[in-house]
Amino acid sequence: MKTIISFLSISIILLFTQSCGTIMQGTTQQVGISSSPSDASVTINGQNYGNTPMILDLKRKDSHMVKIQLDEYEPYETNLTRSTSGWVWGNIVFGGLIGLAVDAAAGGMYKLSPEQIETELKAPLSNASTNKSGLFIAVVLNPDPSWEKIGSLRSSE
Repeated sequence: MKTIISFLSISIILLFTQSCGTIMQGTTQQVGISSSPSDASVTINGQNYGNTPMILDLKRKDSHMVKIQLDEYEPYETNLTRSTSGWVWGNIVFGGLIGLAVDAAAGGMYKLSPEQIETELKAPLSNASTNKSGLFIAVVLNPDPSWEKIGSLRSSE
């Protein structure tokens, strides 16, 4: 009888420690997204989620491409990358391969970085205009190294 009770006790403990990461932190993670100026559009993996500021629940098992954009400002892009969470060690010690497999499939063994995205959107680096004669004027503070130089203006002095 003692053997059966001990076996049941150990089985219950192992059952509750299986998939330790999924139980302790879930399969999604809250990520805060803010911008200055606020009310910028947030697109994650090509899907629009609304405007900043916001807190989203994102799946831990996937990396995510985040794009923040607002009219008249340069868009901001970053990746939320997944990495292995410390809860994976609980599975290795207590849950064994079953717990590790459950956490890997559900995403509970991962964490997303960064946990908070804060960006200051920048005004465009160039401004351009055209007139009736077709003259194109652009002012650029930091030229792209891939651009081909076709001429330059010189002072008449």
